[in-house]
Amino acid sequence: MAFWAGGSPSIVDYFPSEDFYRCGYCKNESGSRSNGMWAHSMTVQDYQDLIDRGWRRSGKYVYKPVMNQTCCPQYTIRCQPLQFQPSKSHKKVLKKMLKFLAKGEVPKGSCEDEPMDSTMDDGVAGDFALINKLDIQCDLKTLSDDVKESLESEGKNSKKEEPHELLQSQDSVGEKLGSGEPSHSVKVHTVPKPGKGADLSKPPCRKAKEIRKERKRLKLMQQNPAGELEGFQAQGHPPSLFPPKAKSNQPKSLEDLIFESLPENASHKLEVRLVPASFEDPEFKSSFSQSFSLYVKYQVAIHQDLPDECGKTEFTRFLCSSPLEAETPPNGPDCGYGSFHQQYWLDGKIIAVGVIDILPNCVSSVYLYYDPDYSFLSLGVYSALREIAFTRQLHEKTSQLSYYYMGFYIHSCPKMKYKGQYRPSDLLCPETYVWVPIEQCLPSLEHSKYCRFNQDPEAVDEDRSTEPDRLQVFHKRAIMPYGVYKKQQKDPSEEAAVLQYASLVGQKCSERMLLFRN
Repeated sequence: MAFWAGGSPSIVDYFPSEDFYRCGYCKNESGSRSNGMWAHSMTVQDYQDLIDRGWRRSGKYVYKPVMNQTCCPQYTIRCQPLQFQPSKSHKKVLKKMLKFLAKGEVPKGSCEDEPMDSTMDDGVAGDFALINKLDIQCDLKTLSDDVKESLESEGKNSKKEEPHELLQSQDSVGEKLGSGEPSHSVKVHTVPKPGKGADLSKPPCRKAKEIRKERKRLKLMQQNPAGELEGFQAQGHPPSLFPPKAKSNQPKSLEDLIFESLPENASHKLEVRLVPASFEDPEFKSSFSQSFSLYVKYQVAIHQDLPDECGKTEFTRFLCSSPLEAETPPNGPDCGYGSFHQQYWLDGKIIAVGVIDILPNCVSSVYLYYDPDYSFLSLGVYSALREIAFTRQLHEKTSQLSYYYMGFYIHSCPKMKYKGQYRPSDLLCPETYVWVPIEQCLPSLEHSKYCRFNQDPEAVDEDRSTEPDRLQVFHKRAIMPYGVYKKQQKDPSEEAAVLQYASLVGQKCSERMLLFRN
C-alpha cells in the first residue's frame, strides 16, 4: 500500500468511451473517439507520466484518444529545446516583433498565424455535456476531506516513504524520456506531395553563402589535412590574422533574437508575466476580467464562437481550473510546478495569454488566445518560441526539465502539421510509448493515419499493467487494493472498466493514483 508523503494523491473518476462523436479536426460527425477521466486532483508527476502515455487535459478532464479507432489519430509531440535552432521563418517572426517594439513598424499584407493547439477543445467536443455534468456533480471539498481522513488513518499504520525514494522515481522518468528511441532506425527520405509544404525528413535549407563557405573550408582542408587553420596559413596569412572566431560571427541564439536590446525611445514595451492559474493568487485575480475579455474576443473572431458560448463559466472550466496540485520542491524551478498563465502585456494591456503546465520533465503547452488586432505579429509562433526559451531557462535550475510538449500532432490535419517545424522533435509511439524522431515517423504517416512508430517488433509497453490487483481504489471513504475491492463487486462490467483504466494509465500510475468508485 503506497503512502503519499507531503501531499494528497491523485484522485480520478474513469469514464470509458461508449460512442463516437463529432471530430473537431476533420468535422466527421461520428469519427472521433476517446477515453476520459475526471481528475479531482492530480500530482504533477502523475500527469507527467500520463502525458507520456498519450493523455492530455482540458480543464480537469483528462482524455486519451482511442488511436486505432479515431478518425484523426492525435500523436503526442515534444520538442527538444536544448538542441532547438530557430528556422528562417521563426527568425522572421522574432525580427518582426523587435521592429514593432522598437519603431512601431507594422508589416504590410496579411500574416497567417499558427496558434498553439487552437483546436484543443475540439478534441473533446463530444464530451462537453459529460464534463459540465461532472463539474456540477463533483463535490471536491467533501471528497478531499474523506481522502484526507483515510490517509491520516493509513499513515498511522504505514511506513512513511523516504524523500529520496520520491526523487528516485522522478529520475527514472527522466531516464525513460532520454532513452525512449527505438533500438534501430531507418532513415527514409520522401519527396513531399504537391501542396503539402516542407519535407520535414530533410534538413532545413541553407543560404548559398553558407554553402560556399563550407565548400571553401573543405577545399582548404583537403589541400592541407593538418587542419582548418593551417589551410588558411597555406594561402599566406599569418596565424595572428585569424584569432578564434568572435561570438558575433556565430549564429544568434534564440535568446539573442528574443531579448535583443531596444532603443531608449522604443515605441512599445512588451512584458511577459508568469502567473499561477489560481484565484488565490492576487495577480491572477486582478487580471482575470481583462484576460477573460480577451478570450471572448479571440474565440468569436478566430473560431467564430457565439458570445453565449464564451461565458465566464466555460472560460474558468477549461483554461483556469486545473487538477494539478502546485508543488515547490527545493530541487524544482523557482516558480514551482503546476498550471500557469503566461501573460503578454503590451503597453499596459494583455494582448495574449499562453496557458501552460510546468511538470517535472517539461513545459506543456495547453492553449493560447490572443488579441486578433495583433495577428500581424504572429503571436502563435512568437509565444511558442518564448515558451521554448522559457523551458531552457528552467532547465538551468532543474536539469531534468528539458522538453517542451506541444500537445498533439495530427498529420492528417494540415492546420496542426506546423508543429513538426519546431525541431528536433519526437512523436510518441501509441503502442510502446517510446519517443521516436519525427523524421522517422513521417514516411509511415504518409501511408497510414495510424502507425506504430517503434520499429522493433519485439518491443512492448514497459509500463503495461501486469498486476491489476495492486491498483488503488477509493471506495466508501476507504482506500484499498483492487484485489480487495473486486471481491465486493458483482457487476461484470465494473471489472472490464477497471482493467481498461489500468491498461491505459500504466502500472506505476495505477498504484499511485486513487480510482474513485461510488
